[in-house]
Amino acid sequence: MSDSTSAAGEPAREHPWLAVIDMQRVFGEAGSPWFAPGTPAIEQTVARLVEGFGDRVALTRFVAPAEPVGAWVPYYEQWPFALVPPTDGIWDLLPSIPARDHRVVTRTTFSKWDAELASLVGHDMVLAGVSTDCCVLSTALAAADAGVRVRVVADACAGVSEADHERALAAMSLYAPLIEITTADAVLAEVAGA
Repeated sequence: MSDSTSAAGEPAREHPWLAVIDMQRVFGEAGSPWFAPGTPAIEQTVARLVEGFGDRVALTRFVAPAEPVGAWVPYYEQWPFALVPPTDGIWDLLPSIPARDHRVVTRTTFSKWDAELASLVGHDMVLAGVSTDCCVLSTALAAADAGVRVRVVADACAGVSEADHERALAAMSLYAPLIEITTADAVLAEVAGA
């Protein structure tokens, strides 16, 4: 029996990877223009997921480009505070997220799905982080389009508002079975049983 088949002769399911989207100071600290108010409430749940997934975790960071182009030009005219280098402290991961030796994927785009993240997660990815209605949504849709099984952990995501969070979850649920909305407890039970 190969690693790619189960005892019943069915294709073996990959162990999922966790992608933690943009749990950064710029989104998680009150006073930031981009503060997502639900972020503090999900920090402990996201940290539990990171611990539960062990070394199968990718952490992402959103940063501003050195020179915005196209539609990003008026975007950053609206948000000039963010035009700082990727090394600026606003882009740091929140201290509550155990970074350890996890791969950190840094992008200037809302979606973090690209060849680098794809090479890490394969065809089974669990998403948590902020914001549900922007970077989580953008990443989930792009990954699902690429044929990845995507599970969005509703209680480990936060939006710009609770209403926006719920609207984004509802929109992603329309993509079932490519995208599934789940809970941290359900995912952690699966990972523990694997």
